[in-house]
Amino acid sequence: MLTFTYHPDYSFEFPDNHRFPMSKFRRLHDRLTELGILQQVALVAPEKASIDDLCRVHHRAYVEAMAKGSLDRQALRELRLPWTPALAHRSFLAANGTLLTARNALAHGLACHMAGGTHHAHAGGGAGFCVFNDMAYAACSLIDSGEAERILILDTDVHQGDGTARILASEPGVMTCSLHCEQNYPHPKARSDLDVPIQSGTDDAGYLSTLSDTLDRVLLTFAPDLVIYDAGADVHVDDALGKLALTDAGMRARDDLVLQRCFDSGAAVATVIGGGYDHDRDALVARHGITFEAALEFAGKMGLRLQKTVA
Repeated sequence: MLTFTYHPDYSFEFPDNHRFPMSKFRRLHDRLTELGILQQVALVAPEKASIDDLCRVHHRAYVEAMAKGSLDRQALRELRLPWTPALAHRSFLAANGTLLTARNALAHGLACHMAGGTHHAHAGGGAGFCVFNDMAYAACSLIDSGEAERILILDTDVHQGDGTARILASEPGVMTCSLHCEQNYPHPKARSDLDVPIQSGTDDAGYLSTLSDTLDRVLLTFAPDLVIYDAGADVHVDDALGKLALTDAGMRARDDLVLQRCFDSGAAVATVIGGGYDHDRDALVARHGITFEAALEFAGKMGLRLQKTVA
């Protein structure tokens, strides 16, 4: 069964001129509905993570401050988002959304989250539009529960997953691998288990060659049970914060390559959407939608059972 994870509260009333496109989650849901994709999968919604849950990877003082709205000015400056009760609510939801997606991936081989990939969130605070580190939280939760033994976080967002790398630095059951634009945020970089810096302006061919080599390396040497795949749309040539030069076709080839190689290695895949920035919101959600189109086609090819949408 192919499941997509979504909650209507992922998007809420938010200034549309803000650099972070908060409406993209709702718009993505609407686009996938218009394309007939959501009608072919099981649509599932997460419950909120608890404060105690998130303290597995974040400091309690930070989690409580986010819940209560008592972040100080410096914390808000680093987060780059204005605090509201709706922001806190969606952040607790989205963290559990990635965990739910990962569990469904382990059960069925592939699952997708229509949010997630908030890889700049550190143990003690948010940064770069990222409140809680959903990928680190999901990975640690699954390792702690014994549901998985070896988890690869494959981060292809254009920005390095610095928060993920630092949170998981001492977690032997989790490998962090970040393919990112070397000349882009953050500065300085953290140290992932494997960092693959890509030069500004790299096109489809150059990127896909590097990705192929990286997948060969990590899937063979680490042999994960589960891959949490951050399929950031900000690698696109037209992304406002990107600096790489992938086309729509290149992004689709990226997703196809990841899904096929992971399937061939015996690893389940949970996808999250990561970053993407464009004042043209329709163009942006079309780029994010590529991953879901690829997942649906791949699921059909691999014989995953599809079904109509459920609440």
